[in-house]
Amino acid sequence: MGMKRLICALLGLALVSCKKTPLEVTSTETRGITTKDGEVKLFASSDERFRGSTASPYADEAPKDWLARPASQFRLLNYAFGASGKGEVYVSVSQGTVLDNANRWRKQFALADLSQADLEKLPTVPLLGQSARWLEAKGVYASGMGKAPTEGFALAGLIAQVGGDIVTIKMVGPEDEVQAQQDALRQYAKTLRVRE
Repeated sequence: MGMKRLICALLGLALVSCKKTPLEVTSTETRGITTKDGEVKLFASSDERFRGSTASPYADEAPKDWLARPASQFRLLNYAFGASGKGEVYVSVSQGTVLDNANRWRKQFALADLSQADLEKLPTVPLLGQSARWLEAKGVYASGMGKAPTEGFALAGLIAQVGGDIVTIKMVGPEDEVQAQQDALRQYAKTLRVRE
């Protein structure tokens, strides 16, 4: 008897839920347009859909063999380089001090922190009218961001105090590819300028 009741209850439930839905639905809700709204682009990548729509505050002249990549929230200018496809160069504006950023980069290679005196001994390269500190590291690179550490990587980069900001240009990739691009990176730094 219990089984018949269960079957009847299920059949009754099925009949009630078989309500016909309309073929067309009209929405009467609206929202105001904001400054975040832009042109609709079909088949846009996630990066294109969700990154900020503001242009980088910097302009540059990248080497011809660097491949431009989409900018992101933290990478104002972004490039790939090298035959491996693993090399990357990007311009960022960071917080803290030149020393804080130099030591953060060094930690990514499990290297000891620099003192202020050590930092002042590093070579300088012109960047946006300032003297940027030139930093190098090599070994096992642990970028964080959930990626596994990578052996045989190197870093070459510049860090400068520009106004109230810390501007960085960071090059990371396989050691031989970074070594081969260091002169190009120095030249690239000279082309970086504030966009008009």
